[in-house]
Amino acid sequence: MKKILLPLLLASSLSTHAASGFTWLGGIAHSLHIPSHTLTFIVIGLLLIGVGLVYRSKIAGVSNVVIPDRGITFRNFVELYGNFIYGQCKSIIGEKEGPAYFSFIGTTFIVIFISNLIGLVPGFLPPTEYLSTTLALGAFVFIYYNVQGCKEQGTWNYIKHFAGPLWYLSFLIFPIEIISNFIRPLSLALRLRSNMMGDHIVLTQFSNLAPWIVPIIFMILGILVSLIQAYVFTVLTMVYIQMAVAHHDHDEDHH
Repeated sequence: MKKILLPLLLASSLSTHAASGFTWLGGIAHSLHIPSHTLTFIVIGLLLIGVGLVYRSKIAGVSNVVIPDRGITFRNFVELYGNFIYGQCKSIIGEKEGPAYFSFIGTTFIVIFISNLIGLVPGFLPPTEYLSTTLALGAFVFIYYNVQGCKEQGTWNYIKHFAGPLWYLSFLIFPIEIISNFIRPLSLALRLRSNMMGDHIVLTQFSNLAPWIVPIIFMILGILVSLIQAYVFTVLTMVYIQMAVAHHDHDEDHH
């Protein structure tokens, strides 16, 4: 029990110092003339690439990849995550279409989750606490699902589906749908950024008031918030993809 509590107590006591402006990557970021949270985001990306390379090396020496390892192993942990995301893609996007977007959804979730979670580590600020990061993520999703919609439906048919099934109401529906579509990346960005900033502020304030036991509770809640926000962002992304690649087929049946 002491082996678990001591690191948590030490981490919580250092949270105030980290939130006050100190970051482990601050000096490097300053020398490179880039924001610290941007460098943190890059480090997260490199870390995940490393995890992917390690996983590939693990399965390269396996004779039958269908059979999982015995016990709790790195490979089983990665594949458990992959199976979860794969199931979500099939249930939300569709049994047939979902697997095609598995890699994008899997990458999106884990990048956002780690970017959220790293804010609980003393000396690091979560990249998702900054609007520039969340806007970039929202814009990336926006570009991706619209490109996929054009690819699946054809560019002209994809644009036409914004007009709705009734041609005599298209002059009213089209601008509403276009505005709604362009608001999506902003809503994704603001929701993620606001929740992560609020979580970090709460942790910081309680670290100042009681820098030992109390922050541990909020660090545990912070892990839950990080997971939920990454999941919400990813689910909405899957919904947007599903609407882009499948909704127009439904509209065509009315013409």
